[in-house]
Amino acid sequence: MSRSAVLAAALPKGWPRRVRSAAIHAMSLAHATLTTSRGWVANHWNARVRLKVEIDRLRQLVSLLEEELRIKDSRMLRIPGHERPHYPPIERLAILELRAIRGWSLTQTANRFLVTTATVSSWMRRLNEEGPGAIVQMPVPVNKFPEFVAYIVQRFKVLCPSLGYVKIAQLLCRAGLHLGTTTVRSMLRHDDAPRTSHQSRKAVGKRVVVGRYPNHVWGCDLTTVPTSFGFWMSALPFSWPQRWPFCWWVAIVADQYSRRVLGFAIFTQQPTSKAVRAFLARVIRSVGACPHHLVTDQGKQFRDKAFRAWCTLRGIRQRFGAIGQYGSIAVIERLIQTIKNGCTRRLLVPYAKAALHKELSLFCAWYNERRPHEWLAGATPDEVYANVTPACVRPRFEPRRKWPARAPCAAPQVKIQGRRGARLELHVSYLEGRKHLPIVTLERVA
Repeated sequence: MSRSAVLAAALPKGWPRRVRSAAIHAMSLAHATLTTSRGWVANHWNARVRLKVEIDRLRQLVSLLEEELRIKDSRMLRIPGHERPHYPPIERLAILELRAIRGWSLTQTANRFLVTTATVSSWMRRLNEEGPGAIVQMPVPVNKFPEFVAYIVQRFKVLCPSLGYVKIAQLLCRAGLHLGTTTVRSMLRHDDAPRTSHQSRKAVGKRVVVGRYPNHVWGCDLTTVPTSFGFWMSALPFSWPQRWPFCWWVAIVADQYSRRVLGFAIFTQQPTSKAVRAFLARVIRSVGACPHHLVTDQGKQFRDKAFRAWCTLRGIRQRFGAIGQYGSIAVIERLIQTIKNGCTRRLLVPYAKAALHKELSLFCAWYNERRPHEWLAGATPDEVYANVTPACVRPRFEPRRKWPARAPCAAPQVKIQGRRGARLELHVSYLEGRKHLPIVTLERVA
């Protein structure tokens, strides 16, 4: 067949649509191939091989992030320059700080942030202007606390951006500085959109088991943790089962009374009833006590006859959450959500089991010992579990010099430590260098 005949051949009707679908499927297959190969190489005996595949994965991640930024920038470039949203004064200072640390020229800075070189030059010339009309500004306090208190709150938010208003107030309270949630919100000066109220959900049934003391009621549940490249596939027949190397299965058990994480286990696929029983037996040995009640969902692992017999042998009363009913196993579900939002979703979830085990161990240790719990009125799970005095009820610092000694402070109400008008300095360290695991202390300065 001649070349002209080939070029003149009619293509099937609707071929562009099929080609686009095929492209998506091809990308998904490539993703599956890379995930599988990298998962196996992550456990290779040769350290150089593991390092090489890690470098390759990080390079691919950088390329994907660059492509994501290119797509977003192309959308902004289609808007005329005078119609684009302006950077607020605080963001302008952040841009100039980033320019200084990266060593960018005026042109490079303007191209990065989609402004003109004249705009960046104007910011630099007017950098030292003062007053509310300054084109470049630093965050300022909006309450009656001294300026350094607002700086402490704002600096804490920069160092730990994942923490909300309530958690920041509770962590500072444990360090000795009592601030209300609304005060923290005012100091951060965010223009967050109002949160919509949750839709009404079905109430939990009357037969609810409530923990009255440590090891009274335990909760246990299973969840999946996707690896760093996820386990989504475009369509059948390209869908894969939920198992390693696309995701990990994690079992978690917690004490309902203190909200303390008692243990966890990692599996490469959905665990059997025998594996769950072995995991719970290890937790019981490490804790040194059996629960009176064990609350689980109605998964096949917990409905097994051998599992029920195992509970009966140890004097454990097994309770099930209602199918499709919100709140029936709320404590353990909320804990899993906290672990995912505070740990696994902030990491490149590793393919190596030992690496994931270390990350979860660090988070659970920080969660039990350092993280204040809203349900426990700012105490930590370890403090409630061991029945020790919470750090949030110890004497506090008072930075306001003229504040009446008997006037109430933000809850909880405690006495003042030393003299009023204390100047404080914030120190934030991180558990083994993990930025999502802050350890907060406040020190009095002269």
